[in-house]
This record gives sequence, structure tokens and C-alpha cells, in this order.
Amino acid sequence: MRECYRFAFLVVFAWFLKGLNASAGDIDPQYRTCVKHCEEIGCIDQQCFPQCKFSSDGVSVDQPWYMQEPLYLRWKQWDCQSDCRYHCMVKREGEREALGYDPVKYHGKWPFKRLYGIQEPVSVAFSALNLSMHFHGWLSFFILLYYKLPLKQDKKAYYEFASLWHIYALFSMNSWFWSAVFHSRDVDLTEKLDYSSAVAVLGFSLILAILRSFNVRHEATRVMVAAPLLAFALTHILYINFYELDYGWNMIVCVTMGVSQLLIWAIWAGVTHHPSRWKLWTVVVGGGLALLLEIYDFPPYEGFVDAHALWHATTIPLTYIWWSFIRDDAEFQTSNLLKKSK
Repeated sequence: MRECYRFAFLVVFAWFLKGLNASAGDIDPQYRTCVKHCEEIGCIDQQCFPQCKFSSDGVSVDQPWYMQEPLYLRWKQWDCQSDCRYHCMVKREGEREALGYDPVKYHGKWPFKRLYGIQEPVSVAFSALNLSMHFHGWLSFFILLYYKLPLKQDKKAYYEFASLWHIYALFSMNSWFWSAVFHSRDVDLTEKLDYSSAVAVLGFSLILAILRSFNVRHEATRVMVAAPLLAFALTHILYINFYELDYGWNMIVCVTMGVSQLLIWAIWAGVTHHPSRWKLWTVVVGGGLALLLEIYDFPPYEGFVDAHALWHATTIPLTYIWWSFIRDDAEFQTSNLLKKSK
């Protein structure tokens, strides 16, 4: 989700840089020479990589096919190119540090240190914590609705937005799951799954913001509001998966949906008399301030903690407050409906 939450002026900046396909580290002649040499001989100095001794069809040069690990075990291995790039990056960054130079990006990413094969361990940990926070929030919301608040005669909740929040919880947990996977191993498939999940949750969150803030309760009206936004989000997901993963366009789409829903919630919090509007303000303001971490993109401290990882950290308490507001909203709406029914 790292490309989705930048301010609009960064989008313009991204379009100016669209023609630049390489980072500063990529074009370093010593780095490129190191990678090329490693891929040819399978070694960097005294360190050699067995995965570089495979032919193009994946069969080992030195061992028969039955000595290979099965496919379901290969997820933990890095291929020859990935290992060569990583270790050449580590070597080159060590040389640059000795000369007093600052870290630079390689293939669009800062030089992170692996931990047990995980590419960005801190971002993975914070993504997992966000997932667990959403699960906790949804579970407490579920218990409140069906075990603590009064129910209708058909055992359904009075709160008319309950099903929408259940769907939102699923989209959110799915998004953070793929965020953790993507930060564990950045490949084409995990990148697309992460980006697609982010678009899905942003699109549905925008729909939910519109429906709740305007108190849309009739099913036909909900369908009329949601259909064009769902169609747009689905079309965009298909576009980035099967046509072109255009980072600039994806950024525009995500920023537009993200900022739009923040504005909707902010305006609604300003005009409503909801008893928990201060929680909504906290999430809106806190989320806006957290975006500054995405703008101030600094290299990872000690090779582990960068601005994006810290952004993941800030969303953990905001998620707790957000689900607290959702529970309060369910209680508030249920109380109002029960008063009207008497």
C-alpha cells in the first residue's frame, strides 16, 4: 500500500519522473558490474549462491531433478538474480558508507536488511499488527451487535449499516494480509495483490463513507450509489493486473479515493451532533498527519525502519479508535431507532 497514500502534489511529481526507470543505485557502474559478474559465476567474493546453478528451465546443473525441493517449499528461497542484487547492494552500500555517502535506492527501494529471508521485517510486523487490530475491532463490533445490544424479532441487528461494516472488515484484513506478504517478498504477484487489495478497501471505504454520512438506508438507493464506484474500482484492479501496472495512475486513483473519504468524514463530523465525533476527528486529523511520513521518505534506520514502516505503526492506534467509533455509532443508532419504535 505504500504508493496509495501520498498527497496530490506528489502525483504531479511522479509524472515528471515517469520516464526515469532506474534508481540512483541501479545505475551505479560498480553495482551493475557486481550483479552481472554474480549472475555469471554465482559468487560475490567468497560467498556463493547455489540457486545460481540452475538452468533456465529450473533444473539443477549439478544435481538430478529428484534432488530439487518441491515447489511448495521454494517460497523461502531467493532466486539467483534477487540474491545477487541484494548482496551486491549490501556490498556497495558498505563501500559508500565507508566513503561518507548517504544510502541510495536500488530498483525503487531503500537498502533494507533481510531478517530470516523477510525483505522488510518491520513493515511486515506492523502490517500483521494492523491486521490483528482490525480483527479485534470487528470481533468486538460483532459481539456488541449480537450479544449486547437488543435485536429485532428475526434476530437481526437494529443497526442498518452492520452488514457494510462486516464487509469493510473483510476488505481491511485482506488488504493488511497482502501488505505483510508483499513486504515479506516483493515480486510481481505480491505487488499486484497488495495494490489490488488497497484499491478494493479504499473503494469500498469511500462507498461506506457516502452511505453512512448521508444516512442512506434504502437498498435501491445504496445500489445506485455503490454501483458506479464498484465498477470503477473493479475496472482499475483489472487494469493494473492484466494491462499495465502504471504507478502514476494508480497513485492518482488511490489518493483521490483516500482524500475524498477523509473529506466526507471530516465534513460530516463537523455538522453532525454524533456523541463520538471527537473519535472521528482524531482519526481524520491523525490520518492526515500520518501521511507526512509518506512524504518525508527517509532511508531505513539501521536497515530496518523507514518512513513507510512508521506510517504502518501510526495506523495501529488509529485503527483502534476507528473501530471504537464504529461501535459507538452502532449503539447511538440502535438507541435512536428503539426510541422511534416506542
